Amino acid sequence: MDRLKSKIRDIPDFPKPGILFKDITPLVQDPASLRLAVLELIKPYINEPITAVAGMEARGFIFGSIAAWELGVGFIPLRKPGKLPYDIQSVSYSLEYGEATLEAHIDAIKPGDRILLIDDLLATGGTAQASCQLVEKLGGKVVACAFVVELTDLNGRDQINNYPLHSLIQY
Repeated sequence: MDRLKSKIRDIPDFPKPGILFKDITPLVQDPASLRLAVLELIKPYINEPITAVAGMEARGFIFGSIAAWELGVGFIPLRKPGKLPYDIQSVSYSLEYGEATLEAHIDAIKPGDRILLIDDLLATGGTAQASCQLVEKLGGKVVACAFVVELTDLNGRDQINNYPLHSLIQY
């Protein structure tokens, strides 16, 4: 994972003072690193009966859609409000500095579907927890949650401790 870690750059004071942002842009710009990251994300789940991959807007779309393709399953975008054109189901959740909502089409997940949730980063766990709730609200089962980066000091893992969790790089 050192190869992947070397492709993540630190941006101090973004998006606000005191935050050290982990920028994955160099990783996704490098085809070999992007492929390695996706293959490592799905490695523990290759033999699991997964019916779809869900990814959170926006960077979860990058890794999640490629992971779905690699697994030979469909991709479910979990979107910010107002982005989906059909009937939706939603889950709202708290952030450190406000509220947020995730939405999915009501027919994106069928009862009993087995979903692998993928995102670029696990921080406080609010988005991941809301994503799991949304999948379950639509009748699916979360097989696991997989992340490229986990910020361990923020204890996001505690928010989704009912689900298997896999992260490639921990800070």
